[in-house]
Amino acid sequence: MARVLADTNLWLRAADPDAKQHVVAVESLKELARQGHLICLSAQVLIEYWAVVTRPKDANGLGWSTSNAEQEIEQLRSSYPFLIDRQEIFPSWLKLVRDHDIKGKRVHDARHAAFMITHGLEYLITFNGGDFAGFPHVKVLDPVVVAAGEVVT
Repeated sequence: MARVLADTNLWLRAADPDAKQHVVAVESLKELARQGHLICLSAQVLIEYWAVVTRPKDANGLGWSTSNAEQEIEQLRSSYPFLIDRQEIFPSWLKLVRDHDIKGKRVHDARHAAFMITHGLEYLITFNGGDFAGFPHVKVLDPVVVAAGEVVT
């Protein structure tokens, strides 16, 4: 059994029945659970989730109310392990961005990687696997492949 960090984009597609990859997102989560893996949440994932679900639809969001966003986040937190931020994340993040000369938007991906290092998480399931290239300790799971039944070892 592995502990898997599920990226924000997976939760967003699972929450949006109109999303092109909705079924894949939902099925990949079910498949991970069927295989006995723990799907984990982080504060960063939930903060990013809130930002998108409450953003207006015409700005590439879901247009939810803050009340709806809060209810959904509480549902996720009651259903999946929520791993807390630790003070070791920042030094780990700083080392990653410095060692890999990371700039711009990729600093957020580096924070996910640092979170995973700190919590001993090996796997990340995401639709944006390429964003995590260069982080050798992060094993990316493609939701399409997982939904098709690939065994995660």
